[in-house]
Amino acid sequence: MKKLFCVRLLIIALAALTISCLSPSQQGEKASFFDYTDCYGNRVQLDSVPARIISLSPAITEMVFMLDEGDKLVGISDFCHYPEATDTMNRVGGMQNINVESLMALNPDVVLIGSIVTKQDMEKMERVGLKVVVIREESKLEGLCDALAVIGQLLDRNELAEEQIQRIHNQLDSVRSHIDTTLAPKKVYYVVGFGEQGDFTAPQNSHIHEIISAAGGENIGKDLTSWSVSREFLFESDPDIVLIRKEDLEVYRNTKPYTSLRAVKEGHVYPIESGWIDIVSPRNILAIQYINDLLR
Repeated sequence: MKKLFCVRLLIIALAALTISCLSPSQQGEKASFFDYTDCYGNRVQLDSVPARIISLSPAITEMVFMLDEGDKLVGISDFCHYPEATDTMNRVGGMQNINVESLMALNPDVVLIGSIVTKQDMEKMERVGLKVVVIREESKLEGLCDALAVIGQLLDRNELAEEQIQRIHNQLDSVRSHIDTTLAPKKVYYVVGFGEQGDFTAPQNSHIHEIISAAGGENIGKDLTSWSVSREFLFESDPDIVLIRKEDLEVYRNTKPYTSLRAVKEGHVYPIESGWIDIVSPRNILAIQYINDLLR
């Protein structure tokens, strides 16, 4: 028995010596629940699922609700208007010139922001002790799916996030199946702005361009690098379809010189929900489906 006891002591001693030679991570250092390096190169670690969240991005706010965790939002930006539950939520201002005092007053576990928020504002929040995760705004739905996966990890909703991502992919596949690639795509003009202040449409590299292209249309601004366009450009482009925010529809199609556009004269001016197309959000898939239906 004495010999067996000594052997056991030796094994324990060797094990202790081995452990002491390992790095902290090798010793089984408690892993963070969430360990993420964001698009600003900032590493964020959380020990548990956050219970109090501030979102300064409309897209992120929508994704939190998509994952059934909207009740964890204690504050949102002035630009977060979907879903309807956001109507009664605390608003903490815009996405620039952040008021850190208003954020701190809500005692959040984490602040989620998009890359439209400057690195300087992000650093200002961190200096007062706020945990900040920056999730890049993407122009493509694939990027949105990546963001949804990150938020799913943050909220411990990985399975639901994967289901939502698969649903988006299925919807995109359905749209693609209805695009007739043997025909020249119809030209689409999305009215970003019009009137005395000038005319504006979506240029290349914009998320609106990606939406129109994914729907099977040809964005008239596909070669533009600026949002501003001339009246001459609009008439030379001769779009087949004009899309405009539903609240601006009647004014636009009864205003000169737009009444002379072929699409206007033929009645091919269509309203669209601004929340589907003006911001990068999961609801962009609704805009893609809607435009695809118009193009058939």
